[in-house]
Amino acid sequence: MAVFNSILCQDVEYARRIIRDLASPGMYGRGYVKKGDYKAAMYISKEFKSIGLEKTYRRYLQPFSISVNTFPGKVQLYLNNQLMIPAKDYLVSPESHSAEGKFITYPVRYSDLIYGENWLKIIGESSDKFIVIDKTLPDVEILKKEDEERIREILRFMKMHPEYPAAGTLIVTNEKLTWSGSTIEGSKPFVILNTELPLTEIKTVEIKIKNTFYQAYQTYNIIGLLPGKLYPDSFIVFTAHYDHLGCMGRETCFPGANDNASGIAMLLNLAKYYSMEENIPDYSMAFLALGAEELGLLGAEYYTENPVFPLDRISFLINIDLAGNGEEGITVVNGSVYPGKFELLKRINETNLFLPQVKTRGVACNSDHCRFHEKSVPCFFIYTMGGSTAYHDIFDTPDSLPLKAFENYFLLLKSFTNSLQVRY
Repeated sequence: MAVFNSILCQDVEYARRIIRDLASPGMYGRGYVKKGDYKAAMYISKEFKSIGLEKTYRRYLQPFSISVNTFPGKVQLYLNNQLMIPAKDYLVSPESHSAEGKFITYPVRYSDLIYGENWLKIIGESSDKFIVIDKTLPDVEILKKEDEERIREILRFMKMHPEYPAAGTLIVTNEKLTWSGSTIEGSKPFVILNTELPLTEIKTVEIKIKNTFYQAYQTYNIIGLLPGKLYPDSFIVFTAHYDHLGCMGRETCFPGANDNASGIAMLLNLAKYYSMEENIPDYSMAFLALGAEELGLLGAEYYTENPVFPLDRISFLINIDLAGNGEEGITVVNGSVYPGKFELLKRINETNLFLPQVKTRGVACNSDHCRFHEKSVPCFFIYTMGGSTAYHDIFDTPDSLPLKAFENYFLLLKSFTNSLQVRY
């Protein structure tokens, strides 16, 4: 593996601080409860100022509005008077509506939802009851694609339709619990449960959920610039989203250390490096900490419609997400779209033995790079492999990221970026 001098070894310690701070309880999961997103935006803005990046907006912040459903109040679930643990035993579906009360249950097999007769029976007999759907049975594994599509439509009806007669829905699964955000508000409560409690024994559901829906919540992109020495009108751009899932109730927040405090830590490391006098780049550089990625790439979408410089002046863009692992290397989305750039990155890695492997992948609209790619901006999205498997859960903490490959990953990105600045 590569050898680091004492100066470069400081980078991982800086990264640890950034990840620890952004994933701390005081950031409230960098979501929209208690303005966690704003606290994170101000933190990153201060780092940009400390590094010496130029700003195009006041305090580096580019404001934009989103709709978002949040859960700022108490979230509680009892089954048969037994208290369940949020984010470990269950998740509130992100579009859920407020609810409070104790209800008897109406059990349903997951596969029953595809049959018209059974569905009509469920509708008729579930008034004011809590439907409990069993998705743990073996027949789930043999459902056809069209069956799954039909069931998804029915589940959406249960979540969204005001005329759905049941008090709410609880779906029991043996799958890993992973949360998400929502830009819409449902009409009924919907809960995903993973428990060893036999479904036949679940007789009552007692629930308390308080949601607040914002039609126009103001959040931010954070934008810092570094003018180039030789080609100031050409830009290399680094992007990383800083938002995460926020809080599900007053006590359960999702730290988002790997997703994506780690990407922000890498972006800030690169900004810090290139701002040093001896490292001022030939091309101008833009560092974009983008908001609302978890709600559908909304910050990237807003930026590409309202760029601070023309998008056609971007020579290349690198989107950094899930940067905290790397023990098994990295995957490069759009690697097959830009084979010349991918081979350059791979050759640099093989020459210097930075990471175990550099894998290519085709087009995938799975992070902020997608909105730029749709505007014909040449770009990669790079994410690390191996290490912690925590994702969209409460276990994605700073302690889960040893950052064993972080310095080598930084060196690979730095070397690749330097190569991008060479004009032939």
